[in-house]
Formats: sequence, C-alpha cells, structure tokens
Amino acid sequence: MNGLTHFDAHGQAHMVDVAAKAATHRRAIAQGRIEMLPATLALIRAGNAKKGDVLGIARIAGIQAAKKTSDLIPLCHPLALTRVAVEFALEDAQAGLPDHVVCTATVETVGPTGVEMEALTAVNVALLTIYDMCKAVDRGMCLQAVRLLEKHGGKSGSFMAGPAP
Repeated sequence: MNGLTHFDAHGQAHMVDVAAKAATHRRAIAQGRIEMLPATLALIRAGNAKKGDVLGIARIAGIQAAKKTSDLIPLCHPLALTRVAVEFALEDAQAGLPDHVVCTATVETVGPTGVEMEALTAVNVALLTIYDMCKAVDRGMCLQAVRLLEKHGGKSGSFMAGPAP
C-alpha cells in the first residue's frame, strides 16, 4: 500500500516485524512550541504559577510520555529507552511570533526500531502539560510546529529537517 509499513499486503493494519533488523544506536530529536500571552510567560518564568513548577512538571510529563508511547500509539513497539531529555526555552515575542515556550525532546535507544514517535510524544505531552497548568489564566494558548528535527540510526540512516515553518 504505497510503501506504508503498517499495512500488510491485504491492506490490514499490523505491527511491523522488526525481528530481523539489527540493533543499532538510535536517536531522535523533536521540537514544538506553545504560544501564550505575555503575562502567562511571565508567570512561568517567575516560577510562581498556582499549580507549581510548570516546566519541572512538564519535563517529567514529557519523559513519562516517551516511556509510554507504545501504550498511546497502537502500532508502536515498546522500547527500552536509554535516554530521554526534555528541555525548554522561554522566548518573548519576536520575528512575528507571540510569546512562547519551545520544548525540545531527545530520545535514544539501542534497538531494532527508531524513537521518532517517542520524541514527538514527549514534546506533545510536555506542551499539553504546560497548557493544563496555565489554562486558568490563558485558555487561548496554542500548540504549534511540533515536528521531528532529526533522527539517526537504523537502515534508513539520518534525517535532518529543513527550516522551521
């Protein structure tokens, strides 16, 4: 079916068999941002949001999400992750973008399949956690530009994304 690996010859969804694939070091980096009002970014920056340390809790949520990706995405393999790092950058309005927090997740494993979905899941859940913790003061926050930046390892080699949208 047009090269989509999660479908068999009959068009039925299936989990890809990775048994014959070599275990290699694999790394993926994903990124996204959540746009918000200046006052919301100021609350996060000051560390005195009503629900607590927004970025600390979002970091833990992102790490936990990477570990649980196969429970959330039906055809993902459960993986033994060797590293999950979730980082944040607080950015004031610039270049046509409103105030926002950028989340970057790096995920690594040694195994027969990649960790792109784990990195993307970590970013999404970390950003959703920021939304959850700050929604009392800013329901208009918006998740934007979540994407894979790079992936390394495996038969298909490396991928590097082009310029941000």
